[in-house]
Amino acid sequence: MATRQLIIAIDGPSGAGKGTIARTIARWLEYRHIDTGAMYRAVAWKALREGLNLADAAAVARLASDATFGLEGAVTIDGEDVTDAIRTAEIDQAAAIVARHAPVREALVARQQRYGEQGGVVMEGRDIGTVVFPSADVKLYLDASPDERARRRAGDSAHALGRRPGPTDAVARALEERDESDRTRAVSPLMVAPDAVYIDTTGVPIADVTRQVEALVKQALARAVEPQEADRNR
Repeated sequence: MATRQLIIAIDGPSGAGKGTIARTIARWLEYRHIDTGAMYRAVAWKALREGLNLADAAAVARLASDATFGLEGAVTIDGEDVTDAIRTAEIDQAAAIVARHAPVREALVARQQRYGEQGGVVMEGRDIGTVVFPSADVKLYLDASPDERARRRAGDSAHALGRRPGPTDAVARALEERDESDRTRAVSPLMVAPDAVYIDTTGVPIADVTRQVEALVKQALARAVEPQEADRNR
C-alpha cells in the first residue's frame, strides 16, 4: 500500500538535539535532511566574505535570493564548501543578525518551501513548524535546559572545529544571547507551534528520544495512505 511521503518539521534552540534527531530520522526513512540554520550561516559567511554590511537587509537579501545552496552532506554556497567555516563563534553572531532581516527570511523560506513541498523531507530549524511548513505531517519542538544545551555545545566538535572545547559558561552566554535574538525578532520568532509535540531532551539518552520520535512518525505514516489506495481498500 503506497503512502504519501511526509514533511517532518523539527524546531528548537541550539543544543536541544534537533540536528542529531533530524539526521537519524532522515536516514531511517531515506528522506532528505535539510538544516535550514546552515542556510542562514552560509549567507552570513558569504556576506562577510564579500564585505557586505550585515545590517543592510536589502543587500543581504539579494545575496540570499541569488545564492545556490548545497545542503545534503557538505554545506555549500555558490559551489564553495563552507561546512566547517560556518561553525564558528563569528558566524554564530553574524547568522543571528542576518536571520532577523525580514527580506532575508522571505527569500530563504521560499527556497525551503520549494525544497520540501513534495515531501520526503526532515527539515530542522527555528520556524519550520510555524512558518515554513505550518501544515507539516509531523511537528516537533525539541528543547533542553540551558545548562544541558551549553554542555552539549561546548563539547560539539562540529563547532569546535577540532580545537579544545571552550568553557561551558562562555558557551552558555553565547547560547543565551542567540536564544534572546531568536525569540524577540519581529519575523518568525522561535516559538513552539500550538500543535507541535514538545520533547524535553534534558538527561534523556538520544536513543530514547529517537524511539519517541519514530513512534510519532509511524503514526503519521499510517495516516498518510494515498487517497486512491485507501479507496481501493475500503
